[in-house]
Amino acid sequence: MRFLSLVTALLCGALSLPVLGVLGSWLGADAQAWATLAHQWSTVLPGYALNSAVLVVAVALGVTLLGAGAAAAVTLFDFPGRRIFEWAMLLPLAMPAYVLAYVYTDALQFSGPLQMGLRATWGWEGALWPDVRSLGAAIVLFTLALYPYVYLLTRAALAERGVQMMEAARLLGAGFWRRVTEVALPLARPAIVAGVALALMETLADYGVSAFFGLDTFSTGIYKAWLAMNDRPAAAQLASLLLMVVGLLLWMERRAQARLRFASTRPGPAGSQDARPMVLRGWRAALACASCAVPVLLGFGLPVVLLVRLLWQEARYSELGLPLAAFGGWAWTSFSLAAWAGLMATALALLLAFLQRMNHRTAQGMVDHVAQRGLRISGRVLSLGYAVPGGVIAVGILLPLAGLQAAAPQWGVPALFTGTVLGLMMAYLVRFSAVALQAVESGYARVPAAVDDTARMLGASPWRLLRELHLPLLRRSALAALLLVFVDVMKELPATLVLRPFNADTLAVVAFNLARDERLGEAALPSLAIVLVGLIPVVLLSRALRADAPGQAP
Repeated sequence: MRFLSLVTALLCGALSLPVLGVLGSWLGADAQAWATLAHQWSTVLPGYALNSAVLVVAVALGVTLLGAGAAAAVTLFDFPGRRIFEWAMLLPLAMPAYVLAYVYTDALQFSGPLQMGLRATWGWEGALWPDVRSLGAAIVLFTLALYPYVYLLTRAALAERGVQMMEAARLLGAGFWRRVTEVALPLARPAIVAGVALALMETLADYGVSAFFGLDTFSTGIYKAWLAMNDRPAAAQLASLLLMVVGLLLWMERRAQARLRFASTRPGPAGSQDARPMVLRGWRAALACASCAVPVLLGFGLPVVLLVRLLWQEARYSELGLPLAAFGGWAWTSFSLAAWAGLMATALALLLAFLQRMNHRTAQGMVDHVAQRGLRISGRVLSLGYAVPGGVIAVGILLPLAGLQAAAPQWGVPALFTGTVLGLMMAYLVRFSAVALQAVESGYARVPAAVDDTARMLGASPWRLLRELHLPLLRRSALAALLLVFVDVMKELPATLVLRPFNADTLAVVAFNLARDERLGEAALPSLAIVLVGLIPVVLLSRALRADAPGQAP
């Protein structure tokens, strides 16, 4: 047990090497590296910083308004369609932001169906509105794709005590706006901050939208420096700057999550009538319906319709027809990579969570204390991975390998990770093991400690305890972890774009390459496949929300 704990800690430590590789690039900075940084500061860095800052501030405002407003509407008020919107607000989670960019660019561009129809109907000429590929459009798309993060956390915070506290404030004579500003908002503020931080981490990590729209951000700058300019120091510097910004957002998210502690006062069947959501009628009910329906329609419903339209046109009018044989290869590559990554991440999460549980309960002596400390640090390292952008991970993997190749070319170690499945799997584990670990740990939180004590008193070994008790009890949590990692890998673009083996394109890479070549009709099929797979976690989340709702059976 001790040996395996140390081995697991070392394995998790190895997954932190990409981040350490990016930060360690400053340790060997010479005069040329500082000159490169000074050159970037005088040329491209201000533009990267300005665009990224505008993107972050505007997206933060947008996801706060949409996510927090929708969460307050479905939690604190009752209006027609509320039960549907409770789960429908999650649907945009299945729609990656870069797919939204492809769809709306095709629909709204000069040669798109909307402008052509308006010109044909009214006889107008020229462009009817500015080019869709702009910073403003990117802000709108990121807001539509990422507001569910704020919605989920805010709804969970308000569902605990929001209705009861609002009702108590009403009985004490507080007016509606005072109840909102002095009761609901303070309750939801930590959740809003945590959700906004998660949305901004996804925004900064994005490459598909920024590259497709031609925006100069930190993410696109990393790829330009590495792939176009072959300037490794510049790429490492940009990656480290982006990593520091993401680290600040992660600190904000962790601090806000630490404040998400509410005493659960879920009413029983008899007490469920004491506090009910406020019933809205008339224009107030219509406004609540519209505030929930518009984000779902623009973030999921309309894009799916446009994707199906593009797919139908491609199948009907293309001379070559749909590349079904090639699509089968792309789908199999995506499926196999996602399946292997999900299995390995889930296995690592199960092993780490089990060892943490065992060492926490049986720690005796210095060796066990060291192992326990190493496992605790390993868990924190894995939890940081999801916050690291894919571009930073790719640079963090390739940068040390480039130095190793220059120092010892005879070893051949870089060939094992550069353009191979092994390097890609390492990037996936660094990026998504945190998702699996969180799902497994939430499952372990529902397993009473008395189960372990009883089994140990009956003479069960740790491995028998894991095999015959923990694994059956954690079956649903492990399956959820595998599915979540599977879907995340299916949608992942930046790291896959750099580290994938030759002739091993995934659906996300193919959709991006086709859209970049203005072959949006052909990009519809892989994009729609990604969206359909992305519905899996949405279904899981919606079922979990219904099970946790008062009066609902789990």
